[in-house]
Amino acid sequence: MDIHPIRTESDYLAALKTVEPYFDTEPDPASEAGEHFEILLALIQAYEARHHQIDPPDPIEAIKFRMEQQGLTPKDLAPMIGRPNRVYEVLSRRRPLTLAMIRKLHAQLGIPAESLIGPTVASRLT
Repeated sequence: MDIHPIRTESDYLAALKTVEPYFDTEPDPASEAGEHFEILLALIQAYEARHHQIDPPDPIEAIKFRMEQQGLTPKDLAPMIGRPNRVYEVLSRRRPLTLAMIRKLHAQLGIPAESLIGPTVASRLT
């Protein structure tokens, strides 16, 4: 097994190229190939966590995505956000989400609170 730390973008790309064939036919975890695959995945994940962080989605986009997933209409959001005109104001970004709305959307639709808070609000809270 030729494994070394992933320190550069070229190391990262080479590691991705090495594991690519394993995704089509995943090796037995108890085999040498399976161990090689598992170790490379751990190294790739560690590198991505440091260098390719994914920001949480925009709160409104997170709501729209969940609506699309569940086949919801703006009218279905009324119990969580308020009257239909308020729902449309939130979805068009003319009105911000309140803490009560965030709590209800999280509880009833399962949208992660971190996604609903958004990076700009979260940075102001810290």
